[in-house]
Amino acid sequence: MSGGSGASGLEARRTLVRARHVVDVSGSTADGWVLVTGDTVHAVGSGPEAPAADEVVELGDAILTPGFIDLHGHGGATESYEDDSFAESLAMHRSHGTTRSVLSLVANPVPAIADSLARIRTVMDADPLVLGVHLEGPFLSPHNKGAHNESFLIDPTPAAVDELLSAGDGVVRQVTIAPELPGALDAVRTFVSGGVVVAVGHTVGTFDQARAAFDAGATVLTHACNAMPGLHHRAPGPIGAAVADDRVTLELILDGVHVHPVVAETLFRAAPGRVALITDAMGAAGAADGSYTLGSLDVTVTDGVAHVAGTETIAGSTLTQDVALRNAVTLAGQPLPAAVAALTSVPAAALGIGDRLGRLAPGFAADLVALSPSFEVQRVWADGQPVDTA
Repeated sequence: MSGGSGASGLEARRTLVRARHVVDVSGSTADGWVLVTGDTVHAVGSGPEAPAADEVVELGDAILTPGFIDLHGHGGATESYEDDSFAESLAMHRSHGTTRSVLSLVANPVPAIADSLARIRTVMDADPLVLGVHLEGPFLSPHNKGAHNESFLIDPTPAAVDELLSAGDGVVRQVTIAPELPGALDAVRTFVSGGVVVAVGHTVGTFDQARAAFDAGATVLTHACNAMPGLHHRAPGPIGAAVADDRVTLELILDGVHVHPVVAETLFRAAPGRVALITDAMGAAGAADGSYTLGSLDVTVTDGVAHVAGTETIAGSTLTQDVALRNAVTLAGQPLPAAVAALTSVPAAALGIGDRLGRLAPGFAADLVALSPSFEVQRVWADGQPVDTA
């Protein structure tokens, strides 16, 4: 993915990108520059002196960050990742700074999920920016199903787990499991041993049940606070278990709808360096209000808020990650490096690829986002190549 030096033995093109500020998890550097060689960050520094390059990109007063990584999104631009084609969705999110994506699938019958995995495998073979699949179903509680079809929810039996691991070999990156389901802890162990990141979510489970899942190897909390018991002073539930466990990354949908800004700020304070900003975006992200589907369910989107048709159940979001970044700073009061980390190094670490994605440092993939001082996306590069932001 990174580290290539060009074809046919030719020396890779060197591009120097300058910005008023260069920001990642390590902090903010004024008058910064990043030297890209091919698809890899070669050097990072500041000041007028910089290495020679074939091209110099002057970004003026822009803020330069690593490319954003979305652990959890279902689509956009009117498309879903269950569709036969979803190129427009990927392009739309990339234009908003998301250079790497984990594609989330809702609950469906296992054979239908296997079909989706086969289609996404073909996409991944041609597109290294797609990191894999997140199976948000079918191993969810029917009592906290959210926007998933209850008819397709099943227990994580060894047969079902093995079938999905087989169909998703090299494709499935993450799976959400309700830890109270029969066989859940064994399923967690089996998925983890198969190289899959396991998340706790869509659950009515207790603190102890969530903690048992984390001890079994789960390391993520799916969209913290949503589709799970709240944080009660005598029953801290999955949220309390995740906050108390330094091994766990907390996904957060920071759209101003799913979680109150004060709660978002509380999570950032309680779990510093462990909050990953996700979109949970569905087809209406980057598109108009109206009628959509999410899996087999009808969804109505009004004023940018998606609900399962005829209900008050939120059905994903219309969020893009640049908006999540602005909200982290303006609504949740986060310093810019912490907000950027929640979109970059934190999700990269959650996936076990924090050694090559999510930072602006030598040897990392040349995924870059140039933002205006008000955090509007101006330019994007993925693997050192410009991304269309029109």
